[in-house]
Formats: sequence, structure tokens, C-alpha cells
Amino acid sequence: MTSPESSPPVPEYDVVIVGGGIAGLTAALVLGRARRRVAVLDAGSPRNAPAGHVHGFPTRDGMPPAELLELARTEVRGYGVELAEATVAAVEPSGTVRTGDGGEFRGRQLILATGLRDVLPDIEGLRSRWGRDVLQCPYCHGYETIDKKLAVLGTGETSIQQAQLVRSFSEHVVLVLHEDISLSEEDASGLAAMGIRVVEGTVAELSVENDALAALVLADGQTVPCEALFLEPDAEMDTGLTEHLDVDDDGCIVTDEMGRTSQERIWAVGNATDPSAQVVAAAGDAYRLAVVVNAKLLEEDLGLAVAAARPAAGMVETADLREAV
Repeated sequence: MTSPESSPPVPEYDVVIVGGGIAGLTAALVLGRARRRVAVLDAGSPRNAPAGHVHGFPTRDGMPPAELLELARTEVRGYGVELAEATVAAVEPSGTVRTGDGGEFRGRQLILATGLRDVLPDIEGLRSRWGRDVLQCPYCHGYETIDKKLAVLGTGETSIQQAQLVRSFSEHVVLVLHEDISLSEEDASGLAAMGIRVVEGTVAELSVENDALAALVLADGQTVPCEALFLEPDAEMDTGLTEHLDVDDDGCIVTDEMGRTSQERIWAVGNATDPSAQVVAAAGDAYRLAVVVNAKLLEEDLGLAVAAARPAAGMVETADLREAV
């Protein structure tokens, strides 16, 4: 049996960041440049991995997500940030992060930038088209669908607004009431005024031709021509990451306006707190959060320095008194 004395020490850092997407790497960049010892733990499965391109990020519009992240990794390594491939199993209020392979990392402060996992509707053929011609965000991908035959999968009240937004990109938009959505008279008249057709029926499968979405096939056999489908999926996060934290009804981590969670030394940013945050917004929020976390570290450093200086000052005073006697 291995004795406690022979166990390898737990790596200790100023900040441990869980999640190596754009939010986590942005925070790491700011803290690395502030000369903090930082570790980024990344499982390698970013939320936007299925997407072909990132949009709305100045100077990087149209870049594949994997390329953007690799550039960011190269930058943070240049400031001494340590990157580790690891799946995180648990996050403790004490600052300890436990990985799935039994490893441990300890940080004076922790930042959760894990993002979320999209939970897609159970429709045959949908998952394989996700990020290609089955899409979520019109701001991210709407421009690439201009003048195509578009459909919106109606799964909730917000689908009505999504259909109205999608209408900006094409005259051919259909809202398919896949789930039971109650359209008010005002909703119905507004959709009609914008030229958005409403179809009732559950989508059973996607029809794909030549590796491109061609139509939605409803349970009653009706076919809706469609070259791109927009929908708003549910999302989830590993419960091991949020066991000691407050979460909202959507399962996202609750933070204050600064990004602090219900645990004093744990912070959260990006899609972990806001499912709708785009890449550029997640990066901006992470920059601001990193500055706040560094300020907290500096406050602790100051307290330690003052405490360490007090005994030394007392010893000097005592020695001076002895010499005087």
C-alpha cells in the first residue's frame, strides 16, 4: 500500500480553469499575462465543435472553431499557462478539482468555463446535420442561409420570435409546430403579415439528398421543403461540476454581476452561465472576469504580505530596545 508520504503532491495554482473553449482560454490569457500560475483543464469537446465556422468575431469571422482554439492555445502557452487534457469529475469548494482519471488540481481560485451540451430533439437524421444545415443561432449562421427555403422547429413560445428573426434572411420561411404551442391571435396575424407559413405536425425525420437537407417529413406523411432548419435545443451540464453551486431552472450556474458563484472561491463564465452567449460575448465576459479574479488574488497577496511583515517588525523593535538597555 502506498503511504501518504509517498503520494505525489497535488499541483497547486493561482487559478484552475475548467474548460478550454474561448471563454476559458481568454481568462487564461489575461491571467497568464498578469504572471499568475494558471492551469486549463479541457476535455476537448467544445459546444461549437459541429459548426463549420465562427461568425461575428472581428478578424476571425468565418474561421473554423478548432482553428480559433488552436491559435488561442498557442498564445496562452507563450505566457506559461499549463494546458491539460482532462475530464473533470468534481469541483470542491476548497479549490480542489478532481479529474475522471483520479487526478487532482488545486487552485486558490477556480473558474468554470465548461460551456454546455446541447440536447437535440429525437428526430431521425437530425443529429448528423447539427451545425451544418440544422442550426440554432440566426446571428451565427443566418447570413449563410440567405434566400434558401428555411424552417423553424416550433418547440416553445420563443420559436415564434426565432421564426420572425429568420424571416430576415429569406422570403421562404415555415414555422412547424412540432410541439404543442398555443398561437395567440396576435401571434398568428403577425406571422401571416411577415409571410411566415405555419404548419401543424410533428417532424418524424429529415430528408437528405446529395448530403444536403431537402425536406422535413412529418408523422402524417406531409413533406415540408427545407434547405436549413433552425431550432432551440435544450442544454445540460455535468452535475459533478455544479454539486456545490446554485443553478437556475435551465441548469446554468448562478453568479452575481461579477461572475462569482454561491461559493466564494469559484467563478463561472460563458455558456455555463448564459446559454445564448456567442463566442465574442463569452470572450469579453471572460476578460472582465479574469481581471476581477486577479484583483481578488492581489487582495489575498497583500494580506499575506502584511501578516508576514508584522513578526519581523516586532523582532526589530525588540532588538533595538535590548541594545538601548
